[in-house]
Amino acid sequence: MSVSSVSGSRTGAKDGPLLLLAITLVGIVCIPLWLGRHGMEDLSEGGKWNNERLSRLLLGPEQIICYMAFVWALFLLLARWLEVRQQRRAFAVDWLPTEPGIRILPEDAYDLLRRTEQRMARHGQSLLGNMLRLALTKFAASRSGRDVGETVRAQAETDLGRYVSGMATVHYLAWALPAIGFLGTVRGLASALSLGGLSGQDVSEIGNRLNEATRHLNVAFDCTLVALGLSVVLMFLLHAVQRDQEEVVLDSQQYCLEYLVTRLYESESGERQGGGLPWESAAKTL
Repeated sequence: MSVSSVSGSRTGAKDGPLLLLAITLVGIVCIPLWLGRHGMEDLSEGGKWNNERLSRLLLGPEQIICYMAFVWALFLLLARWLEVRQQRRAFAVDWLPTEPGIRILPEDAYDLLRRTEQRMARHGQSLLGNMLRLALTKFAASRSGRDVGETVRAQAETDLGRYVSGMATVHYLAWALPAIGFLGTVRGLASALSLGGLSGQDVSEIGNRLNEATRHLNVAFDCTLVALGLSVVLMFLLHAVQRDQEEVVLDSQQYCLEYLVTRLYESESGERQGGGLPWESAAKTL
């Protein structure tokens, strides 16, 4: 595995411990201050959250739709994450010789291309293998290192664009969750306003209507609360998976630059036959 791919994966792995550290520091500072200011009375008010109140908060037409969209998005993200893990395994394959001092001649491109295709048939398709295959094919045809570098860059942009387009449904669901919550809010507010005026009613009827309006308002804001909470979680997971996708593409590009593009040697066929080159051919190491 290349050094760049290891460093890229370590960069992503540091985010989790840093998040836990941030939560711990904020909790140590803020929770004692909050308890010291308000005391335990605020915590005792949590008894008002009985089963009926929680049922109204978590269950409802809009909440159920939000759960469906959220679970659908989770399945999509899980599939993308498993795909990224599979792409990461390609860095453990010996695609190219990695010994220092090796130079790759145009005549070596066909041997390395056959080697790459054999690895892809054995280990399966991968971004790294496909990028190497295209780069070696270009070098064998054009014998130009500059063209190979452009091919690697163009393929990396294509892979990034494919990943972005593959996340379109998840992006839509992340946007749709707050919208569904706002629809529930509008429905609850409309139900509360549809109760009509209170003029001409006796005291008991006014109290009943106020209680009914309050219940509808609770439903209205509960929908938004649940939807926004699910949206925050989904956006975090979406960001994490997208970061992993971008890293695997960038690491594949770096691997090609480090072990292929920078080792290309554009020589004339006569120079090689005359034995004037101070490097061994990469094909001899296969």
